[in-house]
Amino acid sequence: MNKNIVISYNTLRKIVGLLGLAFPIILILGSVIVGDCSTVQSSISSYYHTVMRDVFVGTLCVVGFFLFAYNGYDRTDKIAGNLACFFALGVAFFPTGVELPPNPCAFVPADQNPIISKIHYLFAACLFLTFTFFCFFLFIKSEGNQTEQKKKRNIVFKICGSIMLLCIILLALYFTWGESTSMNQIKPVFYLEGIALWAFGISWLVKGEFVLKDKN
Repeated sequence: MNKNIVISYNTLRKIVGLLGLAFPIILILGSVIVGDCSTVQSSISSYYHTVMRDVFVGTLCVVGFFLFAYNGYDRTDKIAGNLACFFALGVAFFPTGVELPPNPCAFVPADQNPIISKIHYLFAACLFLTFTFFCFFLFIKSEGNQTEQKKKRNIVFKICGSIMLLCIILLALYFTWGESTSMNQIKPVFYLEGIALWAFGISWLVKGEFVLKDKN
């Protein structure tokens, strides 16, 4: 593969990874600085209903279009990138509903459509499942013999994929049985989504060889 193309792809991967890592932090700090609200929202998606709405939607759109531009090594990578783009845009433009009573600093819309909220969580689940697919099946591929650094990167990919898959399972269990319990007070959705985003970000940074880079 042409060296310039490899450098371009690695840069793209690093940008996507950094955005994934920074996303939860930017939302929290922005809410504090711009909205004068130190309360952590119940989920990452709930920041759509705060002063950070434009940042929430804009970041997802940027990540989505970067994923759309990502070709990888073969057609499977391209399809996975296109699907991830589609799901990211779905998360952005089909917002979650506002929990009642609303969290501080949340703007409650005049009319909430529960169907849109369900579509939002379907898109979010599909997005994280696609990210997990990248880690387990696409990022671990290699051409020829694997270097020692590549073997280490593959371990990181599998760990990140396992973390994202575990977060998806725990979120599904929470929405099925724990949503009406006292667990709401510790905001499990926000932290599980945040952990999954960090695992996503780390996997893309490693794929871009931000760390564990091959010597040659």
